[in-house]
Amino acid sequence: MEANQIRFNDGAAYERYMGKWSQLAGEAFLDWLTPKSGLRWLDVGCGNGAFTETLHARCAPASIEGIDPSEEQLAFARTRPALRHATFRPGDALALPYPDDAFDAAVMPLVIFFVPNPAKGVAEMARVVCPGGIVAGYAWDLLGGGFPYAALQEEMRGMGFDVPLPPSPEASRINVLQDLWEGAGLESVETREIHVQRTFADFDDYWTTILGGPSVGPKLAAMGSGPITALKTRMRARLPADASGRIRYSAKANAIKGCGPD
Repeated sequence: MEANQIRFNDGAAYERYMGKWSQLAGEAFLDWLTPKSGLRWLDVGCGNGAFTETLHARCAPASIEGIDPSEEQLAFARTRPALRHATFRPGDALALPYPDDAFDAAVMPLVIFFVPNPAKGVAEMARVVCPGGIVAGYAWDLLGGGFPYAALQEEMRGMGFDVPLPPSPEASRINVLQDLWEGAGLESVETREIHVQRTFADFDDYWTTILGGPSVGPKLAAMGSGPITALKTRMRARLPADASGRIRYSAKANAIKGCGPD
């Protein structure tokens, strides 16, 4: 496997593929974070606004800014009615376009493994948060089998197909996250695991969902009909349905939070 650049440029496809997972994990994450209402939030790598919408619904923020490199994802985020008062702009996690102490809380949901220099990304969040402010995030445990479509990736690799990795998969581990947060000078650092489960109506629902997935969709589209059929058969066997035909699948994320020094 090689670390390749994975692009998310289709907000609607991302919503079905990952947005639902993001909201499930995001709700558990916010339950643990228990932030006060009325905070000024920055969502780093906000994508199509899946977590941003959950943040708005759960935390009664004074304001929300979202930043992401994909204009297409941002365009989708702006269509969410609940986020009509949020501000979205293109930008880079390694050079946040904000002054020091501009926010009460900065969050990086399912993003840090995409950041080429995770330490710089965390340092940037710490910089733009006011003293005592929250810096937090969560990431699928990519190296521990926690990614929602890990089973699919394992079957693809078993068939000899490469599956793209994000630039910094090691940053999804709890011990690495702890080192990154403490290395940025953040205090009262805590971590925890988040376990979530998603139900697909049937195998066809699952299969259609992954076909639109930006992290595996291009690879699937390039496979011939024979390999696709074989992969589909393998996945049917690996993901047995219940008596109603539904497929339940679990995923695991690692979460972290800390505070800027007073």
